[in-house]
Amino acid sequence: MGSNNKIISLMRIVAILEGLSYLFLFFVSMPLKYMADMPLPNKIGGMFHGILFIAYILLIFPTAKVLNWGGKTKALAALASILPFGTFYIDKKYLQQ
Repeated sequence: MGSNNKIISLMRIVAILEGLSYLFLFFVSMPLKYMADMPLPNKIGGMFHGILFIAYILLIFPTAKVLNWGGKTKALAALASILPFGTFYIDKKYLQQ
């Protein structure tokens, strides 16, 4: 039971960080890149977001196993990763216990 809680906790952390990094890209680094000609925050933020995105997608599978998610819930969790605020919704609706 302990490792199941660790998987869910890790998924929650990654989901929140992935969502925050996505919002950072949209509202901070991309405006800096295109309006202020400052590409470095976008490169660094983009790399960080990419790592979190991959971790989030990979964590869907062990999380789904622990929480007995069906295919639709797994697909929704994956879709949420490309929508602003989507991972926050998954955390609130499916991961908080």
